[in-house]
Amino acid sequence: MKSIKKYNPITATPYKYNDEYAEYEPCDQLKPYIRCFWGNRVPHYQRKTNIISQGLVIPDTCMDIIFDVDFTFNKINGSFCGINDRSFKIIYRNDEDRIVSSFGIRFYPWSVIYFIEDSLCDVKNGHFNVEQHFSKLKKKIEPLLFDVVKVEERIQIVQKYLMDQIHLERRNEYVMESIAKMIFHKGNIDIFHLSKDVHTSTRHLERLYKEYIGISPKQLTSLVRYQYLWNDIISNSNFNVLDAAFKYGYTDQAHLLRDFKKYHTMTIPEAKKHALQHVAFLQEEIS
Repeated sequence: MKSIKKYNPITATPYKYNDEYAEYEPCDQLKPYIRCFWGNRVPHYQRKTNIISQGLVIPDTCMDIIFDVDFTFNKINGSFCGINDRSFKIIYRNDEDRIVSSFGIRFYPWSVIYFIEDSLCDVKNGHFNVEQHFSKLKKKIEPLLFDVVKVEERIQIVQKYLMDQIHLERRNEYVMESIAKMIFHKGNIDIFHLSKDVHTSTRHLERLYKEYIGISPKQLTSLVRYQYLWNDIISNSNFNVLDAAFKYGYTDQAHLLRDFKKYHTMTIPEAKKHALQHVAFLQEEIS
């Protein structure tokens, strides 16, 4: 499954890196399953403010477990975010002075099934209490989050738990082979050819995807194509819409632009400007 290893889904702000948010690679054993760990390096002081800020979440094809820890009021909120096929905005408003930290586990779309305690049939665009789908992980991890505050130490604990709890017997060859094909074609493949390539029916593949990923194969191919396009836009200084439309199998430029804005809520220039706002800060951090 070499093509799966090349898949690199990104967020709306892939260069964001500061005290409040950074991404960390998993260990080699978990790299096929975990896109990254993310969160605060250490707890930080959050000042009371009446200013409302927003964050854009785009469909990155991933699913996240998130722990928000409030040290001031001794509270933890653990949540699980299913796969999204639409963008949404997160509204931030802090009405109290407090010390907080966040810690997240970001799974690839094909890997959550190895760790979840039930199926993924109803998780699309859903936001759940982590106990609903990961009660064992909640019981194991949450009590440690007040005492273990450095993100590197949290990652060590969570990685050990995940490696002990992975259920590889849940692997389905139809799902994995079709995802490998999907990624190889950068999302530019229809469900008929996808099911034909893995020697099963379209109906059977759709049932499997609903259970193992939470969305249909058609929806996932569209999201994978969008993610490849977004990577291209961000990384290619000579990005050309006409070339990209041909490369990714869009009917024409207008089709590509409509599809991108549907998922991103912004035009390509707006999205790129939004993403690059953190580059200067990142360069300062590295230097």
